[in-house]
Amino acid sequence: MSGCCNHDGSLDRLHARQRGTLQIVLGINAGMFLVIVAAALYGKSTALLADSLDNLGDALTYGLSLYAVSRSAAVKARVALFKGGLIFVAALMVAAQIIYRFFVPSIPLFEVMGVFSLLGLAANALCLFLLRRHRQEDVNMSSVWECSRNDIASNLSVFVAAGAVWFTGSDWPDVAVALGLVWLLMRSAMRVISAALGELRAAS
Repeated sequence: MSGCCNHDGSLDRLHARQRGTLQIVLGINAGMFLVIVAAALYGKSTALLADSLDNLGDALTYGLSLYAVSRSAAVKARVALFKGGLIFVAALMVAAQIIYRFFVPSIPLFEVMGVFSLLGLAANALCLFLLRRHRQEDVNMSSVWECSRNDIASNLSVFVAAGAVWFTGSDWPDVAVALGLVWLLMRSAMRVISAALGELRAAS
């Protein structure tokens, strides 16, 4: 993926474009985390909470990616490895919330889940559109693309769970979707970590 530009001027322009895109998506995800975590706590939705933690992880990921934009391949790989670790920690946090819900059950507000999952979907679709042209440039931007693609699936899953909560009048769809998001986050973490380790071996 790396080495797509050979001249210093072209490389500088590439890095400038990457920084500009990352700054925009960082702002979007930081704002969406604050909005959705408040909605998740108010609506008592584990799936929506998982979605908000995903936004927080993405905001941290984009910040790290900004740092790594003009660094060496080895630095980018180490940053990607750390990002994989962040995704893994987010999965563990959601899993802990699911365990808590088994002991303290509550029916989430499906209206809150539906509205804010669609709001998150719109924001993440914009991020994915902005990041699309960068996804093959290097391991740093590839891992960012991976995180953003997961967000679309997360938002759609929460929206489906909202409809199922409304239809069944129970909390099991919320918990079921949260479990699915844990699997998605774990899978993504392993993919990012594996790619980063491969880049580190190549760089060494």
